[in-house]
Amino acid sequence: MGDHAPDIAIVITTYRRPELLRELLQSIRALEVGPAAVVLVDNDASPEIEEMAREFAVERYIPMPENTGGAGGFSRGVEEAYAMGHAWLWLMDDDVRVLPGAIDALAERIRPTDAALAEGAPISDVVCAFQPFRRNYDGSFFYWQYRFLTGFGMQDPLASAKRALSQPSTPMNCLCFEGGLVHRRAVEAVGLPDARFFIYADDAIYGYVLSKFTQMRFVADYALARTRTLENLRVGRTRKLNTASDMSRYHIMRNRGHMARYLAHYGDYNPVLFKLGTAYTLAKELIRLFVGESDKRTGLAALRRGMRDARTIKRDSAWQPYSEAHPLPSPAGHP
Repeated sequence: MGDHAPDIAIVITTYRRPELLRELLQSIRALEVGPAAVVLVDNDASPEIEEMAREFAVERYIPMPENTGGAGGFSRGVEEAYAMGHAWLWLMDDDVRVLPGAIDALAERIRPTDAALAEGAPISDVVCAFQPFRRNYDGSFFYWQYRFLTGFGMQDPLASAKRALSQPSTPMNCLCFEGGLVHRRAVEAVGLPDARFFIYADDAIYGYVLSKFTQMRFVADYALARTRTLENLRVGRTRKLNTASDMSRYHIMRNRGHMARYLAHYGDYNPVLFKLGTAYTLAKELIRLFVGESDKRTGLAALRRGMRDARTIKRDSAWQPYSEAHPLPSPAGHP
């Protein structure tokens, strides 16, 4: 996979999308400067994907006994890459490709952090998490919201990625597992991503927790491009609402229960504002449901179940942060 500099392990989660995964692995193999390792978590434990992992000489192929969603896949992948001892963990879904020169650009970003940590600087004084820019499948700019509004429990719709184009880097307090790059020292501080989310908001909350311990930057380096097209409803000039399944509708509402518990754990929970954020989220999902072609009856049922289960999570006296019940594995001797 090319020259092994710097020490970046790419962590990929995949589920039944072999064509997209092949395109991603081909883009990694084409890099002039490649990663130190690739960790591939297969939520389908597919023989086809296992064979592809051998074809592309993937260092760690992890077939999961059941589908754990993106949240569970990245939690397991981060666990493995951390145990392997790599300094940086670059997380990505299977529906992207790595752009030429991406690791070279990221290396320029992470070298100051590596140097500062080697001299004993605490992670609170350095940038230990980066989010590079992405492009859409057609080459256009990919919209992303880099600021998490803790009161409302939602990403700031005004914090458009395009606002960050004029700056080399912009502070952020959330993350996206489609290209988020995290140092192992930050992982040591916060633990693994929370697998309980299954899908949706797991990466945003992991970034929020990271922001409590280290500095984070949204950097103006194009590193990835999406390879999957999504049907969507355009909202304004830039925003789009992608189509959704009943499963995603359920988790969008249900995971607000876990989100509220994390916000309360770190002293940021405001029940009044959070209810407004829930109302905004529900309204957005209703628009997506009624404008789209989904079954309205099953869609409404999924939203109701999600809200019911979120209330159960918020009342659960046994709830604790994922890291407290799932300690990190022993590392492979990395400083």
